Amino acid sequence: MSQPSIQTLGELKASGWISRSVKDEMRQNIMAALSKDEPLFPGVLGYEKSVLPQLVNAILARHDLILLGLRGQAKTRILRSLSRFLDEYIPVVEGSEIHDDPLNPISQYAKDQIEELGDNTPIQWLHRSMRYGEKLATPDTTVSDLIGDIDPIKAAAQKLSLNDEKVIHYGLLPRSNRGLFVINELPDLQPRIQVALLNIMQERDIQIRGFTLRLPLDIVIAFSANPEDYTNRGNIITPLKDRIDAQIITHYPKELQIAKQITAQEAWVSRSEEVSIYIPQFYRDLVEWVAFEARESEYIDQKSGVSARMTITAMEQLISAAEQRAFRNEEKHVSLRISDLYQMVPALTGKLELVYEGEQEGAIQVAKHLIGKAVLRIFTEHYPAPNSKRSRSNKESVSAYKDPYGEIRNWFAEGGMAEFTDDMTERQYRANLSEIDGLSELLEPMMKEYRSKVGKDEIEKEKFAWMGLVLEALHQYSILGKEDLDDHTTYSDMVGSVLGRLGSIDDEDDEID
Repeated sequence: MSQPSIQTLGELKASGWISRSVKDEMRQNIMAALSKDEPLFPGVLGYEKSVLPQLVNAILARHDLILLGLRGQAKTRILRSLSRFLDEYIPVVEGSEIHDDPLNPISQYAKDQIEELGDNTPIQWLHRSMRYGEKLATPDTTVSDLIGDIDPIKAAAQKLSLNDEKVIHYGLLPRSNRGLFVINELPDLQPRIQVALLNIMQERDIQIRGFTLRLPLDIVIAFSANPEDYTNRGNIITPLKDRIDAQIITHYPKELQIAKQITAQEAWVSRSEEVSIYIPQFYRDLVEWVAFEARESEYIDQKSGVSARMTITAMEQLISAAEQRAFRNEEKHVSLRISDLYQMVPALTGKLELVYEGEQEGAIQVAKHLIGKAVLRIFTEHYPAPNSKRSRSNKESVSAYKDPYGEIRNWFAEGGMAEFTDDMTERQYRANLSEIDGLSELLEPMMKEYRSKVGKDEIEKEKFAWMGLVLEALHQYSILGKEDLDDHTTYSDMVGSVLGRLGSIDDEDDEID
């Protein structure tokens, strides 16, 4: 719809324009979208059967609402998307600070304009994008910020009495008249400031200082908040909570597939045309399992939550690690490898709040622990845990049991070591993996299944990605030792690794003696 050409109040009346409230606008527009089976909230995933139906019900009921949930649950995105249900354009009295309806003015300015100019009163058309207001609640937010105050400078400049309504400087809420206003993190708003919202929520009018002023605002108000039981920053006062018509609980993705879709939609993966970065199929699962593990971990403060932004930034860190390696080696095609996983630790530590906050090293170790658990989740979906009952047939005796990882263990037990550096070329990385006896053979059955899922060029990339995962999984099972020294990682026999460390301790003792 293009902007209407009507420019005066007289033309607006002649057109037969009928004003309607903001809540009626949203109700009618969402009904039209439902009847056409249009997507209501594009880009919001995982809420189709939970949050979104409740949200639609609230709009149809003409309710003010609050989204209650932990961080990183798309609350702000949902609230910002509500503006799409406003009419594309509405007429307002030109120059009005609070977007007065020409057919139903409420401010003194608009009333004076219409009284003086009549049908010649100029109007302008306001796009829906200009009818959305938002405020992040902070402890220093004042009543003046939200509602307004007397402006002595305006009074002096225009030589007006402080009793004149025209000296009022309107706050954010009046300036959002005939639109949608959102307050994020409501519990952070001081209780006395929350009290100032009561009149707007119930009577839809504002009171400023000593003015006996009634401005019947036409506005939809929505809030977001963490559940008050989950935060020590503040509470929502009971009278205000009572005036919020609908309380809708958000949640984290409940299914792995939904979580993957969110990360794929939000993460910056397609970078430079100069470098092609291959993401093995299981890596997308692995990144999401880190978040799922964190949301169940005893080390993480579950009251704080684990933001969906964590997996997005983690995936971006993985891509950056591979990208950096490609530029250093002047390679055009690279794949994510197992050492890249631990490059996403900085993306995790900043978004995980520990139950017991301690040294920063603690957060790093917890992040590595979660990555290790995610590795085992992926590994055990396809392979039995070493020495587990799944590894043998019920008919086989212990003596007849064949260890599927036997060749790999023997190779390391005989002194084999697998060394990798962060900047190792793709060719050298694959060569080092190929030297390990039994590793390639272990993966052959899986690669046969992969041939029906990926192209010929991708089979080898998937194979070497899995080789790295198997080594890391065997380390997590304490079968292989692992030594991390900055950009250098070495896998070796666990027993030999322990004995080696004991030997180095003895050597140090000899030197001391």
